[in-house]
Amino acid sequence: MNALIFAIVQLIHSVISLYIWVIIIAAVLSFVQPDPRNPIVDVLNRLTQPAFAFVRRKMPFVVFSGIDLSPIVIIFGLQFIDTLLMRSVMAI
Repeated sequence: MNALIFAIVQLIHSVISLYIWVIIIAAVLSFVQPDPRNPIVDVLNRLTQPAFAFVRRKMPFVVFSGIDLSPIVIIFGLQFIDTLLMRSVMAI
């Protein structure tokens, strides 16, 4: 049973790490203003914009002077969840 739980947590860890990279790439691309019709940009927007909008709606102070800090908030939250999961599994 412990091996199954560890495998599930490892899978969640991999998904969280991948999503963090997707957020970083989307944040960097937002500075460049690429063509929104590009399929890669479209996929990145579909994956990240709902999370960004949720953070902006719940925490309106993350956007000030035209700078959107919601990607940083999401990355910190995901890292917190990841660390919490990994530490709790290691304690078992």
